[in-house]
Amino acid sequence: MITRSLVLAWLVATPLAPLAAQQLTATERASAVATVWAEARYNFAYWDRVRADWDSALAANLKLAAEPQSDLLFWRRLRRLVALLADGQSSVIPPPAVRSRIARPPLLLASVERRPFIVDYAENDEMRVARPDRLGEILAIHGIPAEVWLRDSVLPEISAATPADRWQRAVAWMLQGEKGTTLQLLLRVPGGGERGVSVTRSVSLNDRWPLDPAPFAVESLPGNVGDPDEVRRFDRAFPDFGGVQGLVVDLRRAAGGRSELGYQILGRLAGGPLLAARWKTPEHRAVFRAWNESDSASTWYAPPPDTVRPRDAGPAYGGPIAVLAGSATAGAAEDFLVAFRATGRGVIVGERSAGSPGDAAAFPLPKGWTVQFSVSHHAAPDGSEFAGTGVAPDLPVAPTVRDLLARADPALDKAKAYVSGTRP
Repeated sequence: MITRSLVLAWLVATPLAPLAAQQLTATERASAVATVWAEARYNFAYWDRVRADWDSALAANLKLAAEPQSDLLFWRRLRRLVALLADGQSSVIPPPAVRSRIARPPLLLASVERRPFIVDYAENDEMRVARPDRLGEILAIHGIPAEVWLRDSVLPEISAATPADRWQRAVAWMLQGEKGTTLQLLLRVPGGGERGVSVTRSVSLNDRWPLDPAPFAVESLPGNVGDPDEVRRFDRAFPDFGGVQGLVVDLRRAAGGRSELGYQILGRLAGGPLLAARWKTPEHRAVFRAWNESDSASTWYAPPPDTVRPRDAGPAYGGPIAVLAGSATAGAAEDFLVAFRATGRGVIVGERSAGSPGDAAAFPLPKGWTVQFSVSHHAAPDGSEFAGTGVAPDLPVAPTVRDLLARADPALDKAKAYVSGTRP
């Protein structure tokens, strides 16, 4: 039996114009804060999830903006403001000159049972000397326990809709800071001992991350999985699904991008028309204020869900399908999950997704800065909500430290068992 496994990762970022970044003045910082507040107030699509007092946050951040500070400090403070939206699509994007000063070591980190582990690292001169232990657990940074470091310095700046997604994002970026600075790490190595490692923040936000997965790969199982992220590559890999008797689609690292891409692929897996995720977007009607009615938060433009028709690129696949999801599965990948579930074509295996669907719009700030957040509210084709909670798996499998250290992947094993005919 030939079973195929693939990973879809729609991580397409819109390139920003290379504007020169200058030191922001106090007036420009205040303008940036006010713009973030106003654009979110009238355009953000998930106010029902916000627990913070947005007006009080405006006053506090205007006061902070008046203080003398570097652009890096202002960036961190603005990230804390945007994180109050609890939206995984939200981010503050500084101009290239500022991004060049923000970096992290070339270490791929993962959160397992809320503990930070080094999964891999990119070879460079420093890493060849330091040789940080793969699967080593980070216990402390500069003598500060990792849990305290994350709680006090990282988590407040992380935009996410669920605690699990917020934590995994925090771990992934926990070593980020000013480029060229050194970090002293205390590791617990897989054998149980402890050792210190010195690493430098060398890969800036402008640089290509050296540990990104391959853009496209499809392999028979058992084996590693890849990342087809374009419809045409999917069609080339599966012109007729000849000999494929089981398919595992891995979305555990998929986030961002456009839902249409996933629907086009799903169109060849569903075997017939399928309903896309529902969406609506805020409408602001100023006269409601005169009538003492709520404004854009209560008025929506909400078209009926689209129907996705099968494509003519090749025959549809009729065999069993399992889709892997995790706490980092967000955005367009979550629309894929709810549309896939509505087809009844298979099961979702793994963890709840990130609960951060929606289309993100970018809004300009002074001197080339940008802020983005969700401007569309998405729900499943049947109207059920998953924003803020995530899409629940049919077959739950939570990763454990024991699995990581054993290099086991029980979620993938369960998905393989399902498509091979062993129904859990």
